[in-house]
Amino acid sequence: MKKIAEGLTLRNINAILAKSPKTTFCIDDLMNPAESKRLNPLQVQLQYVFQDLELLIQALTHRSYAHEHGDPGTAHNERLEFLGDTVLGVVLSHLLYQKFPDLSEGELSKLRAGLVNEQQLKQLAQGLKLGKYLRLGRGEEVTGGRKKSSLLADALEAVLGAIYLEGGYDQASRLIRGLYRPHLEAGETVSGPALDSKTDLQEYCQAVLKSTPTYEVIREEGPAHQKVFYVKVRIGNQFIGQGKGHSKKTAEQQAAERAMVRIRKREVITD
Repeated sequence: MKKIAEGLTLRNINAILAKSPKTTFCIDDLMNPAESKRLNPLQVQLQYVFQDLELLIQALTHRSYAHEHGDPGTAHNERLEFLGDTVLGVVLSHLLYQKFPDLSEGELSKLRAGLVNEQQLKQLAQGLKLGKYLRLGRGEEVTGGRKKSSLLADALEAVLGAIYLEGGYDQASRLIRGLYRPHLEAGETVSGPALDSKTDLQEYCQAVLKSTPTYEVIREEGPAHQKVFYVKVRIGNQFIGQGKGHSKKTAEQQAAERAMVRIRKREVITD
């Protein structure tokens, strides 16, 4: 482990990590010692050292922790998750566009959907051991929140959002490319693009009905650590499917899957 030399800045450290990912640093002198020590292994894995450590802490903070502590100043990771989800989509779209020049828009969309689904993100988060760094409320802790697919997927997107916010597109893109390189080279994903019902439904609606399906959360049930979302999907004014899950993404996928079943059975007016 390298001791930080006088005059060595965090920007310098990030440059060193980009060239030598296995290099570790003792950065306690520059940041909060306790949190710095706890998060240093993660920052090495990310190959990025945060100049504002609070940004990384926020990315790892679930809303159950913020709610439980009751401090308005305790920020959780949902806004960063929103940002990271968008950045991830842009970077992967660019990668797929470059790697598969002969694929159509629909085929590229299916590939991307297979790369950003909850199970894929969970696997990537587990590779970073992200679960051990999460800040969770007691309810989430006792119900195995550190291993939950939705929490791990959301936290990974939040971390990507935090890196983008501080380090910019290039830093976020570097990490995303590194995480996905093995999957892109192998040409496979955890669950595979064929299991993405949302993409199937969207392609069908656009091709046959000349419209786009929309999703609506109709209710939420349960405490923060065991939240269940109920979602309906509709085409125009017609509701064609409903789903539920512990994340909005899971509920939307189930709603889309049920909608496609009804469409195939001709239970839905499609003309």
